[in-house]
Amino acid sequence: MPFIHENFLLGTKTARELYHKFAADEPVFDYHCHISPKDIAENRQFKNLFEIWLEGDHYKWRAMRSNGVAEKYCTGAATPLEKFQAWAATVPHTLRNPLYHWTHLELTRYFGISQLLDETTAEKIWKTANDKLAKPELTTQGILRKFKVKVVCTTDDPVDDLGYHRAFAASGHPTRMLPAFRPDKALTVNQPEGFNRWVDQLGKSANVDINSYAAFLTALQKRHEFFHAQGCRLSDHGMNHCFADFVSESTAAAIFAKARKGQAASAQEHVQFASNLMLYFGQLDAQAGWTKQLHLGALRSNNTRLLKQLGPDTGFDSIGDFPQTQTLAAYLDRLDSENSLPKTIIYNLNPADNYAFATMIGNFQDGTIPGKIQYGSGWWFLDQKEGMEWQMNALSNLGLLSRFIGMITDSRSFMSYPRHEYFRRTLCNLIGRDVENGELPKDEKLLGSMIRNISFTNAKNYLAFPGVGDDAPAKITGVKKRNK
Repeated sequence: MPFIHENFLLGTKTARELYHKFAADEPVFDYHCHISPKDIAENRQFKNLFEIWLEGDHYKWRAMRSNGVAEKYCTGAATPLEKFQAWAATVPHTLRNPLYHWTHLELTRYFGISQLLDETTAEKIWKTANDKLAKPELTTQGILRKFKVKVVCTTDDPVDDLGYHRAFAASGHPTRMLPAFRPDKALTVNQPEGFNRWVDQLGKSANVDINSYAAFLTALQKRHEFFHAQGCRLSDHGMNHCFADFVSESTAAAIFAKARKGQAASAQEHVQFASNLMLYFGQLDAQAGWTKQLHLGALRSNNTRLLKQLGPDTGFDSIGDFPQTQTLAAYLDRLDSENSLPKTIIYNLNPADNYAFATMIGNFQDGTIPGKIQYGSGWWFLDQKEGMEWQMNALSNLGLLSRFIGMITDSRSFMSYPRHEYFRRTLCNLIGRDVENGELPKDEKLLGSMIRNISFTNAKNYLAFPGVGDDAPAKITGVKKRNK
C-alpha cells in the first residue's frame, strides 16, 4: 500500500465513511491566500517542479536550513535542479513534520507519484513531474479546475489597480478570483520613509491630493469603494496584536502630519494612530457589508542579518507571545458599541491563546447571522494536523464547531490545494474517533451535514459573495458615523 492511500489519516471506520461520503467531493472555497493574481490571469505554465514547489516556499527553506543546507540552495544562485535535489535530500529528515505529509500528498494529487521522495528517487520524480507540468491540466488555471476551486481570495494592497482580477473575470473561467483589502502599510507612521512612499502611491491610485489626515481617510475610502466594485467583500489585517488606545481625530491628524514631515511616530503615537485608523477600517467594512479578518500574533523578521540580505517573508518569522485579549476585546467592543462591528474572523498564532480566542468570539455574537464572529482555522505554524485539532477542540468546547467556516490555504504556492483535503481528513478523523468512543451519536445525517458545511457550505453562506451560490450578501444596517 502506498503511503498516501484513500484512507490516509482516517483512523476509524466512521472517519472513513464521513470523509468519503461528505467531505471528499466538496468544492474548495479558499477565502484567504497569497498566490499571485498575475500568475492566475496569465495562466502561468510552470517550467519545472522547482518553480511551482520551491520558488517561494519558506516552510521548505526553514527545514532545509535546519538540515544544514546552504542558503544558495534555498534562495540563492543554485540551479532549479540543484535546489530540488537539496530539498529531496532533506525530506527524509522531515518525518513527523507536516512537510512530510504535505510533500507526499502533493506529489500524489498533482502528479500521481506514489514514491517516497529522497535522494535516490529525486531524478525520476523531477522528470515525471516536469513532463506533467508541461500539460494544460497543470497551468495555474488548470489547477483551479482540477481541485474544484469555487472561489480564491487573494491578498491585495489598496493601491493595486486589480487589473489581473478584471482580466481573469473576463476569461470565463469557472473559478471566481476576488481581492481582499490589506491596508497594513497605512498604519506604519513609525516608519515614515516607507509610509510616505506608500501614501503618495495611495494618492495617485485614488486621485486624491493627500495633504491632510482627512484627505488620507478619503483616499482610503475611495480605494475601499473601488475594491467593492471589483467584487471584494473581505478586508485583512496582519498585526502583532490589536490596537486599542483610542484618541481623537485631531490627535491622529497631528501624528499623520508629523509622519508626512518625515518624523517617526513614537511607540505610543503609533499605537494611537493605528487604533484610530483600525476603527475607521471597521466602519468602512460594516457599511459595505464586508467581512474583516484579523491575523494576530506573528513575530516577524527575527533575523536582521538575513532580513537585510533576503528581505521579508523568507522564513525568519515565529510565534509571538503578545498580550492579546484586552486589546482585542476593547477593539471589538468599541466597534460593537458604535454599531460598526462587521462580520469578523480572528486568527491567532500562539496556541496558548486558543481558549482565549475561542471565548472572545462568543462575546460579540449578536443573533443576526450564525457565527458572526468566527475563530479562524489553524493559521501558519498551526495549520498542521495537531494545530488544526487544537483549534477545533477549543471551538467545540467553547463555541459551535458546526458553524465553523473551515480551512484556508494561506499559501503562496499553487501546490497547496491539498491542504483542504488534509484539513477535511483531520476533521473527519476527529469526529469519527468521538463517534467510536461513544461521545457523539452515530447519526450519518446529523454528522454528514456538519462535515459538508464545514468543508464548504458554511464559508459560502457566511461570506455570501455576489454571484457565488444562491445566497444574497449579508447586510449590516444602521452604522453610526464615528465621533470626530
